[in-house]
Amino acid sequence: MCALCIAVTSPVPVAPEAAAFVRAPHRLVRISSEVVRLTQEAGRARQRYERGARAAKEQKRRAEHVTQLLRGQRFVSAVLHQDAGAVARAQYRTGGITVAVDDEGDVDPFALLERQSFEMGRRERLAWMMAATDSKSQALASDEETTVRAWHALDEDAEQLRTEKRAVDERLAEARDELNAAAGAAVESGKCAPVDLAEVDGAPGAQGDEAGRDGRTPADREAVSESGWTRPVLDYELTAGFGGHGSHWSGGHSGQDFAVPAGTPVRAVGDGTVVTAGCGGAFGISMVIRHDDGWYSQYAHLAAPFAEPGHRVHAGEWIGLSGTTGNSTGPHLHFEIRTTPEFGSAVEPVEWLRNRGVHL
Repeated sequence: MCALCIAVTSPVPVAPEAAAFVRAPHRLVRISSEVVRLTQEAGRARQRYERGARAAKEQKRRAEHVTQLLRGQRFVSAVLHQDAGAVARAQYRTGGITVAVDDEGDVDPFALLERQSFEMGRRERLAWMMAATDSKSQALASDEETTVRAWHALDEDAEQLRTEKRAVDERLAEARDELNAAAGAAVESGKCAPVDLAEVDGAPGAQGDEAGRDGRTPADREAVSESGWTRPVLDYELTAGFGGHGSHWSGGHSGQDFAVPAGTPVRAVGDGTVVTAGCGGAFGISMVIRHDDGWYSQYAHLAAPFAEPGHRVHAGEWIGLSGTTGNSTGPHLHFEIRTTPEFGSAVEPVEWLRNRGVHL
């Protein structure tokens, strides 16, 4: 950034190689902004899709429940109509008398009338039950039509949101590829100039974000433990651990790897000062922070650095974007805790953080 100031104020012509160095931060600002913006947009698109999918699923459940109720109601209605048909046929055969009469014995007319009255009451109740059941079936049929229509509409909305989410994810993947390419070119040239975080759209402190002038979002501040320490990334998968062995390390693995997509904000785990910044070698773009208690933390395989030596940082402050520079087979953050700023002084970082109230 200082080189940029010199280039602007000095009338001395800039050599082609130097001009490439001057322009590199602007390119990284643009790409970093695009990745941060699209990451946030992808997050919102995912949330909208998940809400839409949940709504469609819930509406489908309601529609299936109404359909089940309607099926049961129609069965009851069919039974009642069948019973009413039997009564009607009996009336037709007997001329309206639906009680059984003993042809061989005397019939008490009062007893017959009582039995016939009971049958009439039964027929009236049956008619009422049929009317009520038919009415309920009609209401359920209407409810089924409404709920199914709403389900299909929500399902279509969810599919549209899925399409929008997929489009944002594709643009984000392209932006991440461009970021990795720019980071690789910077490492190859040996000129890994830091990006001014305030110029990265969507980053804390950018575009007049006074609350984020310390390089932290509200989520970053909330993630800081009572002892003043935090995780280097907020959403991750732990992969290679401390002391592991593999073909990519000459000795045991010296830190903890966090699998994250390229362009993920990397945060300082505690208050301190950036003491070194790397641009190449096994660690690619990297930096080391000396913390106030004398410990050191290292962050490697970055795609874009946001700080340079001498910069004072706070726990949770964005210090760079993750990448895959250096000795790396894919996007991740290599994180170390050291007793000195030098390689070879690392200790087990997961337990170290746990002892300070940070659980990974």
